[in-house]
Amino acid sequence: MATRYHHGNLRAALIEAAAELARAGGPDAVVLREVARVVGVSHNAAYRHFADREEVLAEVGELAMAQLEQAMLAGMADVRTRDPRKRARDRLAATGRAYVTYALANPGLFTVAFAGATKHEAAEQAADESGSGGPYGVLNSVLDELVEAGAMPAARRRSADFTCWSAVHGYAGLHLASVPADEMAPVDPALWEAGLKHLLDVLDRGLTAG
Repeated sequence: MATRYHHGNLRAALIEAAAELARAGGPDAVVLREVARVVGVSHNAAYRHFADREEVLAEVGELAMAQLEQAMLAGMADVRTRDPRKRARDRLAATGRAYVTYALANPGLFTVAFAGATKHEAAEQAADESGSGGPYGVLNSVLDELVEAGAMPAARRRSADFTCWSAVHGYAGLHLASVPADEMAPVDPALWEAGLKHLLDVLDRGLTAG
């Protein structure tokens, strides 16, 4: 694995290399000296851009959060129905499916994104730093849409974000627990697709049932 970079773009190249190391081996694989070696520069050159390993991991975590957000937005965009109530319900399910799919297809990056913080803390931090709301903002927007469409009683809106987040994050985490920490290979969808459908159905009924 090697990363090419143009003069003046070393920092971006280092982040790209760190992300690839994280993808393959999770947080433990991201070592600043190894990142520098992959890019083809001295470790001293890397230290001119990053104070320490934790700073590199933070950059990779932000990258993973941005990718997760985009995956959730893409899932929502695939919903085509025009009925407002069904559209909102389908979009909520799409965000949950995209969340779990990204996590289990990218165990290394997903683990880095949430390393060192609770899921709620990391989600709120991503929302604050991205300026776009992050994955947590995407979830909240579709929950607001459920209320506006009349698909979910307003009284259930409170804490619905944390309930949904905990459900999909916990589901992904249980499957990721079987992934060796030094391998971080994607989890076979055959192991989780059916269970995820059931989970999303339960969430939908719990939030929208009259």
